[in-house]
Amino acid sequence: MPYRPQSTLLLQLVDEGKLDLDAPLPALLPQPLPAYDRQPWDFSDLAHDERWRRLTPRILLTHSSGFANFRWLEPDRKLRFHFDPGERYAYSGEGFYILQLVVERGLRLDTGREMQRRVFDRFGMRNTSMQWRADFADNLADGYTLDGKMEPHDERSRPSAAGSMDTTIEDQARLWAGIVRGDGLSAAARAMLVRAWLPIGSAAQFPTLTAPRASWPQSLAAGLGVVSFRDRSGPAWFKGGHNDSTGNMVLCLERGQRCVVMLANDVRAERIYPELARRVLGETDMPWRWEYGWYQP
Repeated sequence: MPYRPQSTLLLQLVDEGKLDLDAPLPALLPQPLPAYDRQPWDFSDLAHDERWRRLTPRILLTHSSGFANFRWLEPDRKLRFHFDPGERYAYSGEGFYILQLVVERGLRLDTGREMQRRVFDRFGMRNTSMQWRADFADNLADGYTLDGKMEPHDERSRPSAAGSMDTTIEDQARLWAGIVRGDGLSAAARAMLVRAWLPIGSAAQFPTLTAPRASWPQSLAAGLGVVSFRDRSGPAWFKGGHNDSTGNMVLCLERGQRCVVMLANDVRAERIYPELARRVLGETDMPWRWEYGWYQP
């Protein structure tokens, strides 16, 4: 779940006056976004849609860009807007590629090195990196899909903000303990992280663009890289991470700074996450049905 650590990096840059979350992309990049036309930064599909100019870091962090989750999910595998930026929530990893572009081309910073220095080293995460390290080989875990098929672990040679982090459960516990304490962030930035910036009105997180509308009594809303909600204990937030062979989740209650972190190399483990969270944190108002479409209370 690398999106959340990247949010910490970006908020540190905000604290340092190096990044404005509400600045439009033309003010943040040395070239127009569609001018980046080579992998891994190919946004040439947007050349004939000026709405890219309205994208801001806050819009991208709140998953309201208007993009599909990933362009390769489109029938023609091309990137396009499905609604105006900022209009509503629709989870998209594409937005985090653009944020990485802003960091690397706009601010001239190396994502992997900055994440290591500012986040992983700060929290003592010795077994975490945004790209594969040879010393990980003795401790890797291959994944397992819904049908029990083994999926070999992919060794990412280049940092990707949308999904290249290798880590351990111990390191993730260190990370989220630091985040819930607000380590490395100003009080204002820590508050910005979990503030309800954009109400969420979909019945489920997936499918991202076609889920029916719904009203959530928990006041479900997008924070900056996390999803916030109103729990019976007070403010709360969560962040999930998922692909065909892994399932990860962190759920935090602000009262008492209590969190549960769950990582699995088998996507079927998500079926027990709601009960595990209940046993650790007690009864909560976590909107499991929104996160997991199969969930039945």
